[in-house]
Amino acid sequence: MKLTRRPLFLLLLIFSVSNSFINGRVHYQKHHHHHNNNSIALPPALAEAPSSDSATNSTSPQWPPLPSPTSLPSNVFDVLTFGAVGNGITDDTEAFKNAWVSACQSINSCVILAPIGYSFMIQSTIFTGPCESKVVFQIDGTVMPPDGPDSWRQNNSRKQWLVFYRADGMSLQGRGLIDGRGHKWWDLPCKPHKALRFFMSSNLTVNGIKIQNSPQFHFRFDNCKNVIIDSIAISSPALSPNTDGIHVENTNNVGIYNSIISNGDDCISIGSGSLNVDIQNVTCGPSHGISIGSLGKRNSRACVANVTVRNAVIKLSDNGVRIKTWQGGLGSVSAIAFDGIKMENVRNPIIIDQYYCLSKRCANQTSALYISDILYSNIKGTYDIRSPPIHFGCSDTVPCTNITLKDVELLPAQGDTILDAFCWNVYGAIQMLTISPMSCLLQGLPRLIEEYEAERCY
Repeated sequence: MKLTRRPLFLLLLIFSVSNSFINGRVHYQKHHHHHNNNSIALPPALAEAPSSDSATNSTSPQWPPLPSPTSLPSNVFDVLTFGAVGNGITDDTEAFKNAWVSACQSINSCVILAPIGYSFMIQSTIFTGPCESKVVFQIDGTVMPPDGPDSWRQNNSRKQWLVFYRADGMSLQGRGLIDGRGHKWWDLPCKPHKALRFFMSSNLTVNGIKIQNSPQFHFRFDNCKNVIIDSIAISSPALSPNTDGIHVENTNNVGIYNSIISNGDDCISIGSGSLNVDIQNVTCGPSHGISIGSLGKRNSRACVANVTVRNAVIKLSDNGVRIKTWQGGLGSVSAIAFDGIKMENVRNPIIIDQYYCLSKRCANQTSALYISDILYSNIKGTYDIRSPPIHFGCSDTVPCTNITLKDVELLPAQGDTILDAFCWNVYGAIQMLTISPMSCLLQGLPRLIEEYEAERCY
């Protein structure tokens, strides 16, 4: 009898000790999880390994050691740690503003993180610099404004959503989405807000971001310099009004690369005061194409120079590469190169329009911007036969000069009839075989060329 009781007693004892240890371990984890709710932005700290005493006790089970508690690097400011909820309904504006202030005041480069798996609703906000060091705004989740004008705060401007002012050295990047929620704005008679605006900032980088459905412009850069935009995607319906993809104004040294844009207005629009703009490997459409302008509205002075568009694809769009100016303007557009562009069923593949007007009642005016030194080379593809493939409509009083076409081949998307180009008061040359016919192009230089050259801005 003694031989049978002792093993049974030991078995019960071991079972009791093991069960108590397991229960204690589970209880510890539950307690830790409850504690972590007060700090939801930080990764959950894991339970510590058993003490050395229990670990060396031969009568206790040998549990594998657990990792030490972990946390985000000190230079990463997760908006969740600043109170953001990220459910797409709660107002997370203050959390983003406070994260910006903390990062902006840091003497070391910092990252503001909007993490994956969350949707953050932010009201109209201005993020103001200059900051002590470079700030990376990392959007891996979704960021969105209030859902339509009825949800907009009454005291907030309806002309802008997120503004970065004097944010020198800032980078906006990530795998996430900026959703402008523009559907409830597009039918309103008033001009709705732009999604993202950078104002008076330098050394900016925008990389990898996806943005969609802005009420108006998706990106706008005003009075900025040294801007790089790379590998972004912009998407809005083809009929959404004024949803320009990227607009630059009074901005110098801009590079736009490796991006895909489809929207309801210009993929890229280049406004007055823009100098040294380089666009490469952009796919555009449906859209209104890549445009310089509109310029010279209300008899204003406008200047654009040194713009290059290379290796682009423009498809199913109202326009391809366009220069558009209002009558009555002053200034110039010069040193522009459109090279290596593929057109796919574009209504106006190549167009200069110095009679740009949004109504049918624009009066004729004598002054106009001076357009010169424009190169169109290696432009091929198809056009919508509702319009001629090349349209040069220059001012009655200020002709376009030094317009060069080289290896341009545009064929109708339907049928076999090749339409003639349209020219009005334009001087230039054809350097290689060009299709469509260009008999309307005037040779040489116009009379009073010195007068026109005096209007050149740069």
